[in-house]
Amino acid sequence: MDMRQREHIEAVVAATTRSDMLASARLHDSIIQSSWRRCVHQYGLDPSRMQEARILPQTRLREHQQRIDDFARIARHGLETLYEQVAGMGYVVLLTDAQGVTVDYLGDANTDDALRRAGLYLGAEWSEAGAGTCAVGTALTTGQALTVHQIDHFDATHIPLTCTAAPLFDSRGALSAILDISALKSPQARDSQNLALQLVRIYARHIENANFLRTHRQDWILKLNTAPEFVDVDPEYLIALDENGRIVGHNRRAHEMLAAEIGQPIAPGFVTNQAVASLIGVPFDSLFEARLEELGRFVYSRPSELRALPLARSGALLYLSVMPPAPCFTSSATLKRAKDIAIPAPLAALCGGDAALTRQLERAAKLVDSPINLLVNGETGSGKEYFAKALHRASARRAGSFVAVNCAAIPETLIESELFGHLPNSFSGAGAKAKRGLIQEADGGTLFLDEIGDMPRELQSRLLRVLAEGEVLAIGASRPVSVDVRVISATHHSLDTLMRDGRFREDLYYRLNGARFTLPPLRERSDLDWLIRKLLDDDSVALTPKARERLRAHDWPGNLRELSNALRYARAVCSNHLIDVDDLPEGLSSVTPQPVIEEFDTHRLPPEGMLLMQYLRAASWNLSAVARQIGVSRMTLYRRMARYGIRSPNQRDAGDH
Repeated sequence: MDMRQREHIEAVVAATTRSDMLASARLHDSIIQSSWRRCVHQYGLDPSRMQEARILPQTRLREHQQRIDDFARIARHGLETLYEQVAGMGYVVLLTDAQGVTVDYLGDANTDDALRRAGLYLGAEWSEAGAGTCAVGTALTTGQALTVHQIDHFDATHIPLTCTAAPLFDSRGALSAILDISALKSPQARDSQNLALQLVRIYARHIENANFLRTHRQDWILKLNTAPEFVDVDPEYLIALDENGRIVGHNRRAHEMLAAEIGQPIAPGFVTNQAVASLIGVPFDSLFEARLEELGRFVYSRPSELRALPLARSGALLYLSVMPPAPCFTSSATLKRAKDIAIPAPLAALCGGDAALTRQLERAAKLVDSPINLLVNGETGSGKEYFAKALHRASARRAGSFVAVNCAAIPETLIESELFGHLPNSFSGAGAKAKRGLIQEADGGTLFLDEIGDMPRELQSRLLRVLAEGEVLAIGASRPVSVDVRVISATHHSLDTLMRDGRFREDLYYRLNGARFTLPPLRERSDLDWLIRKLLDDDSVALTPKARERLRAHDWPGNLRELSNALRYARAVCSNHLIDVDDLPEGLSSVTPQPVIEEFDTHRLPPEGMLLMQYLRAASWNLSAVARQIGVSRMTLYRRMARYGIRSPNQRDAGDH
């Protein structure tokens, strides 16, 4: 440890123990200060413990690369072009995933050894919780582009480095990756990296926009700019619309602009999930002074100065260039048929048009015959096993068995023998006959491990061996047996939380999570009517409008399972094949009274309820206007109001009629 490293450790200790905050603040900005405090107080890192760079083994690295493969292919040209700009100045270019693992890298082969030792290399892990304050990890944590220069780093091992990074967001506002340029040495002045920061920001925007255009090539794409001369060649704002004119994607600049337009709060520099959720689904004509049918007059063939488009609320003037879905002017019916063909029938049968679920199914269709293991997240009853069965039936493994194991339902004392099998009399109660385990039963097919988060930790290492070696060892056996299984796991738990608590093995998690799918809860799905018809499975049974309205208004905490049970009950008790409100199960057939929150009484509301109340007040309790403004249906708005006990004063004045 040299003198500079000792001084750095002392400075970090002083700053994080608040003994010399003012002196430290003069050297480091607030972002670095906050990161140092997170490192000590949140992650438990020790500034005096200098750590070597963490480089993942090839098998782990490939798993991370596979998860971001499509995005990385699009980003590659941006990385190469950026490297051409900075290579002569000693920089390397890194692309990391959302966990901070370097999945692509461009650098000077002559300095490979030094770069690998420093962690500026393929497979290096740069999360803030693992490596301390660094450009990649702190950009992931804050969502902001920044430079972490020499003594800004938390770990004294890294203080020779200068690193500049920018987050890369997808078209729904989720942070997907980090673009970073770093150097082993540089001038001591932090200002020497200002150009590096500007370059990273520019190329991050290029990569985001390229990914946006590829992702939404089957949607209407709106390119907007404040200057007509640049709207076609360098748009500031990108927005994607579905065939009904609702927003299905946007770049970051468009998100910030639209969030301000509809009065949605957003933290400067990064996208919050709450803000993003309020923009997806917002109708085009609620944001701009034009109807959806008028988009044809904004195509490229017209002079750009004639394509002015005011914002509906502020009146600010933008210029618009419209790209129709590819191929040009494809009809919605043709596009739907094309998507139906792309999604195998077993998967397509799970959805009646819900946009979020359709996107999950389109991703799944690309992986039906991939060897990678899949992890399915979703609330209880949201259809995780149906999803896994559909994947199996759509794959080449459909000739093999689909074996489902509920890890939470099998007693802990029996789960080992159930999964791995056992030889005769190999343990107390084993019996005189050998038993073939469920893993072997799935040989050649698919093993579905439901509620994987409840698997006892001592069995997780045995399952890891099955996945790593492709063989299973029965209880009492001395030789393993080869198996060929594809594993699909499901959970409603947060495996990240379980890992942090030490209840789930990190190495097993990365083996299971080759690709992750998240199924939307029933309350967020737009195809409820289709699901009702499908689950009734009887065209002779109908619902009255009041019964259908009650089903739409319910929150469905039990999701598809609860809906299926409710319809089965209603069909059994209804008369003349007509389901009315009174035929619905208890809890659905009547509305539970909620404590009424007076229009002026907000102190008992949670923050989400207070925000909703602000929207309602601002719109003078015009519920249709509020629903359009926050991008939800009126029925969803009614449910949210009922959840918080909010009733319109207009309803109260009218006796609630």
